[in-house]
Amino acid sequence: MSTQERARALMMRHYQLIKNRQQSMLERTGEEIGLPGEVSHYWNPIQGKIDPNARMTYDRSNAAMS
Repeated sequence: MSTQERARALMMRHYQLIKNRQQSMLERTGEEIGLPGEVSHYWNPIQGKIDPNARMTYDRSNAAMS
C-alpha cells in the first residue's frame, strides 16, 4: 500500500468515525424527544465535506484516558 493510499484510507476512516458519532448522537436525541426513526438518520454533507462546526463537535477529543 502506497503512502497516498494509506493517507486516503486514514482520512476516510476518520470521516466515517465522525459521521458515526454524529449519527448516534442524533439518534439518541431523536429517541429522547420522540422523533420517528427516519428523521434522526439525517446526514447532509455538502460535496462530501463535514461541516467544520460538526467536525469540532463530533471529532475525537485531545483528552486521554488514564
